[in-house]
Amino acid sequence: MEQYLRQLISIEFQDKKEVYNGFLIDYSDDWILLRNNPIDFIVDGYVILRNKNVENIYRDEDIEFTEKVIRLKGLKTNAEDIIPIKDLDAIIRYIDKKHGVFQIAKKSAKSAYLGKLIELNNEELTIDFLDIRGEFGGELSFNPEKIRVIEFDTNYINSLKLLI
Repeated sequence: MEQYLRQLISIEFQDKKEVYNGFLIDYSDDWILLRNNPIDFIVDGYVILRNKNVENIYRDEDIEFTEKVIRLKGLKTNAEDIIPIKDLDAIIRYIDKKHGVFQIAKKSAKSAYLGKLIELNNEELTIDFLDIRGEFGGELSFNPEKIRVIEFDTNYINSLKLLI
């Protein structure tokens, strides 16, 4: 992974169809922090992936071309992008303090859950769910071990935060 730091990469998982593209900011034994490149030449927020069932991490000609265009647009990655990713507790508490609202997903990419932290312990992560109209709609709880993806500071999340 060290050779990919600050470069645009693609990550494939054995048990997920979705491929994640992003600039590798940091990594640990359990987590990977990317500056998210969801489509084309767009950089949108951050994504943190659980380093579980990773099948392939790569750069190809298309990725190198996309990185070149994004860099020409002025993207720079720096130390300010680094957040603590040693464990889920450190990640969630940092994002909660600095950004307030985040999105989590489990193995299936069919649904993601947006909200703000209510409580986090070894057995449960509880969030106040934020709906698509920017209104908090009650508590949702998750098994922390099942969380595979955490996103924050995206255009979508920041747009909904304007409504709060």
